[in-house]
Amino acid sequence: MANPTQALRLPSLALTLRRIQPVLRPSATSTHHHNHNHYALISPPSRRPLHTSPRSHRKPLAHNKEPVPDQPPQTDFESMDVLGNTPVPATAVTTCLDDGFVLDSGLRIDGGAGALLVGGEAFAWKPWGEGRKLVNGKGQWEVGEQGFGVLGVVWPRPDLLILGLGKEMRPISPATRRAISALGMRVEVLDTRNAAAQFNLLATERGVMDVAAALIPLGWVDGKGVVGEES
Repeated sequence: MANPTQALRLPSLALTLRRIQPVLRPSATSTHHHNHNHYALISPPSRRPLHTSPRSHRKPLAHNKEPVPDQPPQTDFESMDVLGNTPVPATAVTTCLDDGFVLDSGLRIDGGAGALLVGGEAFAWKPWGEGRKLVNGKGQWEVGEQGFGVLGVVWPRPDLLILGLGKEMRPISPATRRAISALGMRVEVLDTRNAAAQFNLLATERGVMDVAAALIPLGWVDGKGVVGEES
């Protein structure tokens, strides 16, 4: 007895075979009067290549209907001023003198005094004693805690103190560094011209509450002070 499952599958297989058989039609040589089984295979229609007209080489247009340039425009870096619209603080240093400084507000600190710029205010600064000494025996720039007394009463206290040591650069003493660190401030040491420029930049960028400067006049000579200095 045949397997009923096979009996059900055979017709579906036969239908599948009929689907894949080539379609035949009588050949031109066959007639109705002849009982010849002449059949010809129907071949699929040939696919001819499509001939398209060449595209015109036109440049793409931007959204405003203007031609897109081949290269991006050149960037003028000199015209890029990130802080151009930021007002310069009144305590920015415009001129470094041998015996003092001129600020953007027009205030002039002279008579051989240094400048202490903190919290948007300017103070005449004389951290030296009677001997007009700022360099210790090891060649280090040294100012005691009393030299930074104003910074101790300012609140909120600036995060950074920029020191300008005059025309010459030298290391600061460990005692001076500890005195500044005790105030919770970092210190950056430069000559006075570069210190003033750095203060102007950072005070404009970050604000006068975050940056302070302590500057010695350019004409300072250790042990002598500045010519024309007021006692």
